[in-house]
Amino acid sequence: MTLLSYEIFQTILDQGSFAKAAAVLHLTPSAVSHSISSMEEELGFSLFIRNKNGVQLTSSGEEICPYIQKIVSSNNSLMQAVAQMQGLKTGNVKVGCTNTVCLAWIPEIIRSFQEKFPQINVEIYQGSYTDAISWLKNGVIDLAIVSEAANEGMPFIPLCEDDLICVVPKDYMPAETKCITPDDLKDQPFVIQQDSCDIDVINFLNRYHLSIRANCHILDDQSAIAMVECGAGISIMPSLFVETVKCNVDVYPIEPNPSRTLGIACQSKDFMSPATKEMADHIASYVKGRYN
Repeated sequence: MTLLSYEIFQTILDQGSFAKAAAVLHLTPSAVSHSISSMEEELGFSLFIRNKNGVQLTSSGEEICPYIQKIVSSNNSLMQAVAQMQGLKTGNVKVGCTNTVCLAWIPEIIRSFQEKFPQINVEIYQGSYTDAISWLKNGVIDLAIVSEAANEGMPFIPLCEDDLICVVPKDYMPAETKCITPDDLKDQPFVIQQDSCDIDVINFLNRYHLSIRANCHILDDQSAIAMVECGAGISIMPSLFVETVKCNVDVYPIEPNPSRTLGIACQSKDFMSPATKEMADHIASYVKGRYN
């Protein structure tokens, strides 16, 4: 197997079909098919199942996919390092993040980064914490902006502390309420997100042994706050999200003050590609400027 065959495999995966991969790589469809057939013959098992909707990996293909992705990612990093040595600011960088970070930070990060580095292509992957760390480990993305609590031991660059706050329906609490305590949360109807999205909230509830009455089990922030607005329950959310949306709710600080540490997870701090290093530095500079 050759590096080209690995790149063809990855491009088919990205594009969802042999024909689209051939167009992107400027190869004939028969050349792409031949490359995959040769790989399958050498490996002794099939890699793709073709159907009317495109292609999908076989179970064996799924098993070796992370290894191939790491090879392609490492080669891209090498090519970028060579380009930097030649004085060229080119390359690709893929960033994974959660819904909140995608709404609050990513638009300005992309705009300002591409003004500075127009030849570096940026791709954004939005998902849960679990998604982002899985993509990072498998080489699908280069950086993940996640909470330290969800980092799973990957190298981590702290960016900022983000307070957790309590969001309740309008006029739900007594007028004299200034903050929310763990005792105030007991026996309240709750709108809660899945562990893979909101591990810091789960950790806070566990720390105070709060057995909540969850009325809604939600995946994303917008849906959670919509449920709060309609009176389905109260919720604990990162203050970063509430900064970015207009919603008809009341917001209270929590005492004692819980927070999450947001930061950049990566595969290695010492062996980032030049484009990835530029993006990591740019994200850190953006966050520092925003909160200072």
